[in-house]
Amino acid sequence: MGIEEVAEAIRHDQFPELEDSRYDTSRRLREVLNSPAVSGGEPIRRSFLPLAAAWIEKAEEDEVLDTLRSGWITTGPKTMRFEALCQEYLGSKHAIAVNSCTAALQLALAACDIGPGDEVITTPISWPATSNVVINQGAKPVFVDVEPDTLNLDASKIEAAITPRTKAILPVHMAGQPCDLDRIRGIARRHQLIVIEDAAHAIGAEYHGRRIGTISEATAFSFYPTKNITTIEGGLLTTDNDDLAERARLLGNQGISRDAWKRYAKDGSLHWQLLSSGFKMNMTDVQASLGLHQLPRLEEFNRIREEYVRMYNEAFSDLPAIQPLAQRSGIRHAHHLFIVLLQLDQLTIDRDQFMMALKAENIGTGTHFVSMHLQPFYRKEFGIQPQDFPVARQVSEQLVSLPLYPKMTVSDVQDVVQAVRKVVTAYSVKSKAARREVPETVAA
Repeated sequence: MGIEEVAEAIRHDQFPELEDSRYDTSRRLREVLNSPAVSGGEPIRRSFLPLAAAWIEKAEEDEVLDTLRSGWITTGPKTMRFEALCQEYLGSKHAIAVNSCTAALQLALAACDIGPGDEVITTPISWPATSNVVINQGAKPVFVDVEPDTLNLDASKIEAAITPRTKAILPVHMAGQPCDLDRIRGIARRHQLIVIEDAAHAIGAEYHGRRIGTISEATAFSFYPTKNITTIEGGLLTTDNDDLAERARLLGNQGISRDAWKRYAKDGSLHWQLLSSGFKMNMTDVQASLGLHQLPRLEEFNRIREEYVRMYNEAFSDLPAIQPLAQRSGIRHAHHLFIVLLQLDQLTIDRDQFMMALKAENIGTGTHFVSMHLQPFYRKEFGIQPQDFPVARQVSEQLVSLPLYPKMTVSDVQDVVQAVRKVVTAYSVKSKAARREVPETVAA
């Protein structure tokens, strides 16, 4: 039996009498294998497993090459084909492809005439873009705390934040789980507010049988490389409102009346008119080339994500220190992220130390997200205090995202599980190993 076979046997408890002196070497090997890599033990993996990675195949490569050779690489026929594909998949009346989810959110706010003096209610647990676009429109983001078990906007706290200046509610479908849209939209109707959904995480998600992207006045999606599908960089704005769609298309193209394809194609118009100030937010045909082949694979991608989440949930069910986010009934989760909330009273290390310990095992992690109200800009600009949003403050110290993407293998998932269990066991308050001082490399 070789050293790797011995190590594997030890991992699976196939040497039951390790206290016997004949097994001194095996006992020492078990100690090394069970010791965190950050403390000098053997890492679970030899190569690093990133938090996320896009799955690009030959079809995407061929389509991009075809676009490059066509002579037309900016917004054109392939972008229009991708928009039609998105429109058909989502069931929305309009689908406008843009260069990012940030752009889609900005266009939605601008098309709804949200600007200086207005307020938009949103969540502090999100990527900065969600609240930054509000500020970039001259309006003010008004944060409302989140649900402690889903990290979604807590709809029960929205009405207390509404003022005469409130114009819109901007919820985020955190990690791919739809918010409580019935309650949010009910509040919006009572107060005559617009709902703009940040669905950066939620392509393919459903709420009570309806696809996200077809429910509210406007919805923004992301096709960033870490998302469920990618166009390298890219986003999408969906709406069933004709006026909003027309205004968004105009604003996203510098406010001019014709895009490049309509100006320079053989049957294009000779002239254009500037009808408004606007932005440069168009998606290119090179980006759309990936989307044309990514979107048809989305259902399979999401099915794999769902299966890996099931594996994680089962594997961590007996670990009090690991609490995955809850999943509500009546929804279809897109499973963009697998976030756990560390129960720090069960561990002798903090969240950052936990992440560093997993990194030493060659497992990538992320934080989605440290609350915006704790960030220097928002504290300085709006005078927000950490205690203003107690749930967001607490979870900001607990949340960790584990690798979740369809390009992973079952073996990769098992490595993550093994690494998490190893670190939790080593630094559990009930573990003898936990009483040892945590190395400086963990705390770095």
